[in-house]
Amino acid sequence: MTDSNQPGLFDEAAGEADEAITLARYAEQAYLDYAVSVVRGRALPDVGDGQKPVQRRILYAMQDMGLGPGAKPVKSARVVGDVLGKYHPHGDQAAYDAMVRMAQDFSLRYPLIDGHGNFGSRDGDNAAAMRYTEARLTPFSRLLLDELDEGTVDFAPNYDGSQQEPQMLPARLPVMLLNGASGIAVGMATEIPSHNLREIAQACVALLKQPKLPDEDLYAMVPGPDFAGGGQIITPAADIAQIYAGGRGSLKARARWQFEELARGQWQLVVHELPPGTSCQKVLEEIEEITNPKVKAGKKSLTTDQQQGKAVMLNLLDAVRDESGKDAAVRLVFEPKTSRVDRDEFVNTLLAQTSMESSVPVNLVCIGTDGRPRQKGLRDILTEWLAFRTDTVVRRTRHRLDKVIDRIHVLEGRMVVYLNVDEVIQTIRESDEPKAALMQRFKLSERQAEDILEMRLRQLARLEGIKIEQELADKRDEQARLQELLDNPASLKRLLIKEIEADAKQYGDERRTLIETAERAVLETKVLDEPVTVIVSQKGWLRARQGHGHDASQFGFKQGDDLYGAFECRTTDTLIAVGDNGRVYSVAVAGLPSARGDGQPVTTMIDLEPGTRIVHSIAAAADTRWLLATQRGFGFATRLGDMVSRQRGGKQFITLEQGDALLRPVPLFEGARQLALLSAKGKFLVFGLDEVKTLAGGGRGTILIGLDAADKLAQTVPVGPAGLRAAGIYRNKPTEDILAGAALEAYVGKRARKGRALDVRPKQPVLSPVL
Repeated sequence: MTDSNQPGLFDEAAGEADEAITLARYAEQAYLDYAVSVVRGRALPDVGDGQKPVQRRILYAMQDMGLGPGAKPVKSARVVGDVLGKYHPHGDQAAYDAMVRMAQDFSLRYPLIDGHGNFGSRDGDNAAAMRYTEARLTPFSRLLLDELDEGTVDFAPNYDGSQQEPQMLPARLPVMLLNGASGIAVGMATEIPSHNLREIAQACVALLKQPKLPDEDLYAMVPGPDFAGGGQIITPAADIAQIYAGGRGSLKARARWQFEELARGQWQLVVHELPPGTSCQKVLEEIEEITNPKVKAGKKSLTTDQQQGKAVMLNLLDAVRDESGKDAAVRLVFEPKTSRVDRDEFVNTLLAQTSMESSVPVNLVCIGTDGRPRQKGLRDILTEWLAFRTDTVVRRTRHRLDKVIDRIHVLEGRMVVYLNVDEVIQTIRESDEPKAALMQRFKLSERQAEDILEMRLRQLARLEGIKIEQELADKRDEQARLQELLDNPASLKRLLIKEIEADAKQYGDERRTLIETAERAVLETKVLDEPVTVIVSQKGWLRARQGHGHDASQFGFKQGDDLYGAFECRTTDTLIAVGDNGRVYSVAVAGLPSARGDGQPVTTMIDLEPGTRIVHSIAAAADTRWLLATQRGFGFATRLGDMVSRQRGGKQFITLEQGDALLRPVPLFEGARQLALLSAKGKFLVFGLDEVKTLAGGGRGTILIGLDAADKLAQTVPVGPAGLRAAGIYRNKPTEDILAGAALEAYVGKRARKGRALDVRPKQPVLSPVL
């Protein structure tokens, strides 16, 4: 359904009414019309008054009903009825929901509606039905409505032409930034956080005085959002400035708390402020989910992460309760298991495992003064609003000047009466057309003559004449002042600054949200650093055996499975599983099952993309270097730590072309100086390891060896000072040749060359470094 107040996107559609058009063309027109209607008529706020159409109509309807701050509140149903009947022909519940949000002090930083009754809670409780609640406007809403009848904005017919409604409200401050906005349109969305009134007003004044104010000074005045519920922003100032410059990003916010000391050395943690979008009920549900986890769909038992999270939480937390009420909007009490629990660890665990620390999206998309939706930076928004406010004040000044000039004109006509009272009375008495006679006799305008004829006799008193002379002098002074504002931009700018500062003083308050940089809370499980051997089967089953030096031939596997590799590492290390799509997944070695059984498949420990399988695994310390090469001869070196990802879904690391496949990763041991490569057709190349590119962020790498179209890379081996071993079968006997010195030098070349045929006794040799 399109908004009847919005023009169609395609004006030529009317001209095509009698012409046949394709269904595709018609669908395109209809959908784009709908998209424009949603963007401009429902979802996005306007930079001028910061309101969406439904909010603007609610405020105007309430003012029209006389529901000012000092009025007696009326039933919300009456307001909704007026809004729907006169201006907004949509669902009553949608209009009421918008009205409820405008009254919630935990949703808006500066509520526009004073709600009486149950208007919901931050725990997600719904407001009472509109027949039970009452409402009126707040004093803050005067910033939007006070100048409405002073010619400041344009009015347009409503949906049926029976009423006039404002296209914009004459906002005296940038309410869009003060209260924020959230909405999803077609192809775009907005997420504007709330800000502190005093800070925004200070920034506006500074930009008026110095339009080219440096960004650093602007961001010093507006250091970050100011949420209705308080909380703390831990994002660094440089990152916040970057978000404000581009108009998009994500802030990290967390709760605020204090420790309360109890008797006999006991203590408890009390959270009194929460980040936006988080409620006490939500936190309680999250803790319940951690301490009493449910088996996930498709799983037979709890995952390792669930078991670890439960153990950590139960070891630290004894009880939690919600003591929020009238005295405290938010009061969450956490009791530790014992008073000996480390307080920092206790807080860090709660922040890491619940939404008491969360991300707050920022997307400054709004409709500009040109009527087009666009993502804007903070400076752009303030500059556009100042242009809007300047235009509003100019229109207000012209409207007042016109009224003053009209009043002066009327008063000048009245002065004629006092200077010629007897003659005026005689003219009126003796004339059949007194208006025309007065206009001709005293050179009056029709407006003046009409006013004289409507005067009462008491206004002919001498005292009234003196009052009119004084009023006329005052009006002429006012006319001069108003004309000065229109003629002198500096005077207009001084008036703008004065009004913004006055509103900031009247409506401003202290910042609620603390901005203090801090490290993001991360759940760290303490792990003993012990030697361990990670056993990986060819089908991807993982297990860990304590200690090093185990005989691999003694490892048992399920039927049809066998050993892929045994990695001697530490419990503090990480196992990297590599998918056939080049994606890498991380599994903590400390979380692997013991070697008493067959272990656990790696697919239960990660979130594997559909249609993907794990082809290789490695387990080692983060600082070890590995060579990643593909069958088509591309490759690069990297550290294992660069492949680690905190996400269960891993991260894309190796770029593979269509039909290419990854070879088994090769460790680059200390002392390796060269790299040897052998193709499937026996081409052999050795070159310096310093020619191999190191990529911390992954990628495709560079060409290691030049291959013919039908050939592919088969083996990659680092070479140390002792040379290379080529093992295999020769005359039905196990045989090995050592390539070192001059024998190896014969194959040395530059990276990306094709190499030469390998001349050793074993057929299909397996290469390995001589250590």
